[in-house]
Formats: sequence, structure tokens, C-alpha cells
Amino acid sequence: MSPPTMPDFSKSVKLKYVKLGYQYLVNHILSFFLVPIMAALFIQVLNLGPDELLTLWKSLHFDLIYLICTSFLIVYFATFYHMSKHRTVYLVDYACYKPPCSLRTPFATCMEHARIILDSKPKLIKFQIKISERSGLGEETCLPPAIHCLPPNPNMADAREEAEMVIFSAMDSLLKQTGLKPKDIDILIVNCSLFSPTPSLSAMVVNKYKLRSNIKSFNLSGMGCSAGLISISLARDLLQVHSNSNAVIVSTEILSPNTYMGNERSMLLPNFLFRMGGAAILMSNRWSDRRRAKYRLLHVVRTHKGADDKAYRCVHQEEDPEGYVGISLSLDLMVVAGQALKSNITTIGPLVLPASEKLLFLVTLICRKIFKKKIKPYIPDFKQAFEHFCIHAGGRAVIDELQKSLQLSAEDVEASRMTLHRFGNTSSSSLWYEMGYIEAKGRMNKGDRVWQIGFGSGFKCNSAVWMCNRTIKPPTEGPWSDCIERYPVHIPEVMKL
Repeated sequence: MSPPTMPDFSKSVKLKYVKLGYQYLVNHILSFFLVPIMAALFIQVLNLGPDELLTLWKSLHFDLIYLICTSFLIVYFATFYHMSKHRTVYLVDYACYKPPCSLRTPFATCMEHARIILDSKPKLIKFQIKISERSGLGEETCLPPAIHCLPPNPNMADAREEAEMVIFSAMDSLLKQTGLKPKDIDILIVNCSLFSPTPSLSAMVVNKYKLRSNIKSFNLSGMGCSAGLISISLARDLLQVHSNSNAVIVSTEILSPNTYMGNERSMLLPNFLFRMGGAAILMSNRWSDRRRAKYRLLHVVRTHKGADDKAYRCVHQEEDPEGYVGISLSLDLMVVAGQALKSNITTIGPLVLPASEKLLFLVTLICRKIFKKKIKPYIPDFKQAFEHFCIHAGGRAVIDELQKSLQLSAEDVEASRMTLHRFGNTSSSSLWYEMGYIEAKGRMNKGDRVWQIGFGSGFKCNSAVWMCNRTIKPPTEGPWSDCIERYPVHIPEVMKL
């Protein structure tokens, strides 16, 4: 006779419902304790008669001095709380730049240019084809006019022309959408990593829109693809200091003067990934903007690994042996990005994760560190904390690695993959194209939480957490308006050219 076997609980019980029940119980544990206590007190009061209630009231001796002191304390603590609490910062609206179709750069154009420019270097042509086939980019990404020339010979005038095209278009769209007058802008922040002319890009915006002479303007450069969230952090801090104010942020990357013309493979990669793009964002701490604002800023967490030499040099602008300047990407890039993400998650996790996930993480940690159990570290389920994820569209490998590390589904990273396919790596502005994708799909509802994750040279990993302030209808205008119905599309591992 065979020994009895244990029942297969995975078939008899839907374990996902067990987990949902556990999460609900732990996350609402206070309610489960307080509700019975309050009910018992209420029933006890109902059982008291009129004479007993009158006796209880008389036993509470209220005199004038006691009332005055109590009132003073209440007013004092209420005032202290109001003065010390952080001002709520809103994201009123944002606009993304949509390049004209005339600047479209399909694979056929890239290959033709490569064969003409690299005619005597067949190995580099094969390398470019191999990278393009695996890049995850589509046929509609765009490059600035100067790079369309054969051979490309960009200069300062071309770079300024591109900057004006991208920044002014995004600013015009933002002003139109929000009804904001240029004279009403209190704070201006412009971030562009590789192009930093004199006068600055922020001064260019001040001159174009004739902004006030007392405007607080900032120009951030050299901070890589995570500079957009650094600008958000700076705007938040400024809006904590300056009451009843707004801030306009412009995030972009100017490509014209930064095309690498050499032969080093590690420095050729950015040529295949980066494309035109930019975004303008309006933030405010004004009470009057709370109803029309799209989002409310909850957290910004910044992680900087620059103290480590390997992290510092993994994305590095330098000259190759032939004197050509370009951005060198190290083989350690993904390892460094993983370490930076781990540090960032360690900080942001306690701020956003529900109690059920914190408890599971703590129990696993105690078992591993104290009882020396050989079990895998528990990876928190961040889908319990966020409804939407905007991962920097830095490349297919970046999205794949984060999807694996955070155990996200294909739908969770859909916005990032489709943004990379349609617009390419637009640097710091890519997060806003991803947010626009989610809105265009009609998925953004009131109360939804959004996690934006950006990576940048240095090496930095930055996060911003937003809460949707109102249900957002799909916009009739914007970068996705004429193509959202075609997405999502299937992106093969290798697209044969």
C-alpha cells in the first residue's frame, strides 16, 4: 500500500487569493482592531441612561482658565503644524516635442549613410547593422537636420537651431495647454547634458519669451539622462521656499554637436540610440491649481554612486585615439546601473510599500541574517505600491534588466518599450513621452500612482513618485495623437534589416 500523499494545494486553492487576503489583512490591521473597540464604546454609551450621562458630564470640571489654556494649545500646535509641513507640489501639465516627419530616420536611411560614410570600414558597417537590429527602435525616430547631411558636419549654429526648434516648440505647446502667460513664470529650469553654450539655454528661453527680470532661472548640464528628475527635485525644493509660485522645467538633449565620427565601438553606441526629443513641464504650489493639476508629487529619491571609480567612468565623454570626441559606454554599465537601482530602491521602498510587503521583507531578512537560512532575498512586489511604471527608455537592455529585477509584467514596461520604439532614447525627456503614452491609452485614473525611474552619467539613479490628481482623458493633441491606435506593436528580439 502506497503512503498517503499530501494534497496539491496549488490546484485546490488559488494561492493568489490567499496572498490578496494576507495583504488586505496586514494593510488594514489597525482598522480591524479599532473598529471593534469603537463599536464597543458606542454600545456602552448607548446603554447609559439620561441621569448617568448628566452625572458623567458634571464630573468633567471645565473652568475658564482650563478652556483658555486648552484653546491656546490647540491653536499653537495647529499653527506649528501648518508652518512646518511641506507645501503640496502639483504637476499642472506637460508637453512633449514631436519632430516633423521630414526629420524621420528609418533604418534604410541609417544604413545608406553608414555605407557612404564608412565605405572603407566594412566591419563597422556590420557592427552598426547588428546594433540597429537589436536596438528596439522603430522606423519613425528622428534626428536633427545637421545629422541628415552627408557627411554630417554640425557646428554651433546647427546646435542652436536644433535647441530653438525643440525647446521653443515644447514651450509653445505648454503655454497653449495651460493658458500660462510668460510673464507669470516664477522659476525656470532648463536641463541639457551635452550642449552648454553661452549665453545659456535658460537665458535663450528668457530672451525668447521676454520673461520677468526677477525670474529665478537655472541651467543644468552634464548630468546625463537622469537630469529631468534632478530638475523636478530642484523645482520641488524651490517651491517649498517660495510660496504661491510656479516653475517651468524644460528637459532635452541636443544631438547636433555630439555625433561621434570616430571608429571606437563603445563610443558609436549612442549614435544608434539617441534621437530628438524634449519636454516642458509646469509645476506649482498654488492652492488655486489643485483642481486642474494632473498630478501631485509625493516623493523624489536621488542616488549618486560617483564616489566609486567604476561608476564614475562607466559613461564618460572623452577623445578617442584619433581625437574625435564622444560618449564612451563601459561594459560595466549594466552592473553599475543595477547597484544604483538597488540603493535607490532601498531608500524609496519604506516610503511607498504597503505594510504587507515590508513585513515579508523583514521576515526574510531576519531568517537570512540571524537564523542563517539559505533562502533567496525577498524582492518586494512594487506593483502593490504603483499602478504605472515609467522606466527611462535608455535602451532595450536597460528595460529588460529592470523588468527582470523588479519582476514586472510586459504590460508594466509597455510604455517604456513603445516610447523607445516610436521616439528612441530622448534622454531626460523620455519619461514624459512614457507618461504621455499611458494617458493616450486612457489608463490614467484618479488616485493612480506613477513611478518614474531615470539613470544618468556620474552614475546616478533617480526616482519620482506621482499621484494622479484626476482621471485623465486621452488628449487629442500630443506626440502620440496620430499613432497611439497602432500601439502596442510586437518588437522582435532581432529585426532583420
